[in-house]
Amino acid sequence: MKYFSTRGAGPVSLDEALRRGIASDGGLFLPERLPEFSIADFDSAESIPQVARVLLQPFFVGSELESDVGDILAETFSFPIPMTELSTGDKSASLLELYHGPTAAFKDVGAGFLAACLSRLEGNVDAPLTILVATSGDTGGAVAAAFDQRPGMRVAVLFPDGRVSDRQEHQLCCWSENVISLKVNGAFDDCQALVKSAMADSQLSSTHRFSSANSINIGRLLPQSTYYADASLRHFRRTGNKPGFIIPTGNLGNAFACVMAREMGLPIGPIILVTNANKTIADYFETLQWLPRASLQTLASAMDVGDPSNMERLRSLIGEADILRDQLGVTSVGDEEIKVAIRQDFEEFGFATCPHTATATHAWRHLDPGLATQNDWILVATAHPAKFETIVEPLIGQPVPLPPELEEILSRPAQAVSIDPDLPALAAALQRVG
Repeated sequence: MKYFSTRGAGPVSLDEALRRGIASDGGLFLPERLPEFSIADFDSAESIPQVARVLLQPFFVGSELESDVGDILAETFSFPIPMTELSTGDKSASLLELYHGPTAAFKDVGAGFLAACLSRLEGNVDAPLTILVATSGDTGGAVAAAFDQRPGMRVAVLFPDGRVSDRQEHQLCCWSENVISLKVNGAFDDCQALVKSAMADSQLSSTHRFSSANSINIGRLLPQSTYYADASLRHFRRTGNKPGFIIPTGNLGNAFACVMAREMGLPIGPIILVTNANKTIADYFETLQWLPRASLQTLASAMDVGDPSNMERLRSLIGEADILRDQLGVTSVGDEEIKVAIRQDFEEFGFATCPHTATATHAWRHLDPGLATQNDWILVATAHPAKFETIVEPLIGQPVPLPPELEEILSRPAQAVSIDPDLPALAAALQRVG
């Protein structure tokens, strides 16, 4: 399997695409073709690692990692991904819980997979690979945890100062000497632009051997497509219906992984993208003009993205907005609606949801009646509510218990380096990576 840039460069191998993160022309890697599956191809796959093995094996053909796929997937899917049934009034749905990993967010799946791959491809302590990761909240913690103390791996986590929750910030800043946490004076989009600029700078790239662990890296998307494949198969086997998915989205990587799974033949019905007040995607579908803008700060901070990188992949794979809006729905949810949804979720379901997951439950409650009744729905829960206790607890009127993994992380000492959003500042900070 070969991989090409969305802007034309290539071909490269999977191994090279994983190492580089971003293509030489600044584009994002996509496989030369997506494999096509029938539902029967998964008849013997009864667990997520088994589904992943069937789904992802074609992507590894010709890779140095081909013989390691089983071990990589066992590492990646080492924690449960349950579905919880929801019911309110005459409506029912399933909640796909993606937050049971080491850092209590869905990013643990992609970060763990990428770390398992790159540590096998690289791991040279004399010439370490430097992973740059921009985060709006959860990605950085997941990547830091996945690469923490791995030989031959260094990580620089860039996050926007004052735009993540206190617990998220702690989770970004409490790792070993091979991880440096950089508090950027700006928004997430400044962090993301800085990562892309650094990777395009030949001198910096040569010095530090950059790769990326954001969803711009194809290694983040491949394993994420697996839990959509598994969830849709479980639902289809039980009901005979193709479920629709409602997915909170910021940088569009998680939602793109669902689109990939559907394009490969998995039994997936409608896909609805849910954003917060950052409405770049919704406006694109309405106006047919792609107009990125500065991000707005919201309660759903991990979705505060004004220029979603993976739209470039989506446009390359599917087409422009006039085609996309026939295949995908999109809706935006404001902060006040998020608050209402968090309260309703707790009252009706008996458990708390994070602000991002609440965008999905709000969208589900307000679906067009025809669309709602014609489809079964799976809502995507992206993070544990305990990571956003200052938002959630006042709304539900009681504490949210910490999961053990998060409690352990929060007990560690934390530190960060403040930088301006420019290359000289980043270059100086990178000299401090262990």
